[in-house]
Amino acid sequence: MESYKENVMQHYLMYLGLLAALVANTAQANDRKIQRSLKAIGVQQAETQSSPIAELQTVFTEKGIMYITRDGKYIMQGPIYDLSNKVPINVTNQMLVINRLQQLVPEMLIYKASQEKYIITVFMDINCKYCRKLHSQIKKYNDLGITVRYLAFPREGLSSQTEKDIQSIWCIKDCRRTPHKAQSGNRINPVTCNINIKKHYELGVQFGVQGTPAIILNNGTVIPGYRRPTEMLAILEDDNAK
Repeated sequence: MESYKENVMQHYLMYLGLLAALVANTAQANDRKIQRSLKAIGVQQAETQSSPIAELQTVFTEKGIMYITRDGKYIMQGPIYDLSNKVPINVTNQMLVINRLQQLVPEMLIYKASQEKYIITVFMDINCKYCRKLHSQIKKYNDLGITVRYLAFPREGLSSQTEKDIQSIWCIKDCRRTPHKAQSGNRINPVTCNINIKKHYELGVQFGVQGTPAIILNNGTVIPGYRRPTEMLAILEDDNAK
């Protein structure tokens, strides 16, 4: 009897091994099809991962987010919404918050509220009039319990002078004071470091940012443009109540 059980177990383990190999080979074959399809439409660099829809893969590119079927035949662009709640939820942006935004926290310029209730992440440009206005009211946001975190979004694009200036700002050790100085029109001395503004910019593109300031809530909601501190608090309280 014991020998029979051992024999059954060996066959079962062999079956599991063959099944795992089949799944792995299928996944690799699908990945090759996906990569060929992406290159066919000019996407040379992309990262793929699973999506909320079983037959779709999420594709992160420097030009935004797309979804592709596992066989590589069909591609679509645009957010996916979960309609199972009272309020539609942008699942695409939620994935960005969890998988991308949090990775950049160590590179953010953070103005933390002493009695933090809410956190907002702001894509900013030093040449943006309303970014300057928002930054001039940092204390008011903080006093209302709103922590403000900055990521860079040079509207003139990468390799522009603005991108170089923002790179210097992020590399300066006393960077908490620098955005205010830079946005007041003061000259910025060139500084280099390992921080890659390209990652900030590409994340902004994936969120659909087209102008600055663009405010990202923790659930992935994008609030375009400047909001007064009290207005921002009302938006956060309303969003939290949903």
